[in-house]
Amino acid sequence: MTTLAAGSPASYRGAVRYWTVEEARAYLPRVRELVETIRHATLARAGKAPSTNGDHSPMADAQQAFEELEAGDIVLRDPSTGLIDFRAMGTDGVVYLLCWHLGEDDLAWWHLPEAGIAGRQPLPRDPE
Repeated sequence: MTTLAAGSPASYRGAVRYWTVEEARAYLPRVRELVETIRHATLARAGKAPSTNGDHSPMADAQQAFEELEAGDIVLRDPSTGLIDFRAMGTDGVVYLLCWHLGEDDLAWWHLPEAGIAGRQPLPRDPE
């Protein structure tokens, strides 16, 4: 795990986590669980999914899942598609995003922050 020191110009809220491709891929099974939890709660709230019978409300579970993603500096872009970004930094110092969404088997895409999902390119990122 690589971090950016608090107080550096690129940091606005303290240390930022930068994921390697290997770290993000290893964490992907957990990300799937968290995103599915958030997605289920979002659909349940919209009346499109059955609510769970149990001690936990879907929204409370979703809040915990969202907090875990946030703690890892994983950005949830779209709960309905499960679109997430992991921040990464290349050996050339360029910050980019590892991009994944529900339905994809593996972490296979990246894009520059300003490019968005439309600018996705296949991994590995080749520093120019």
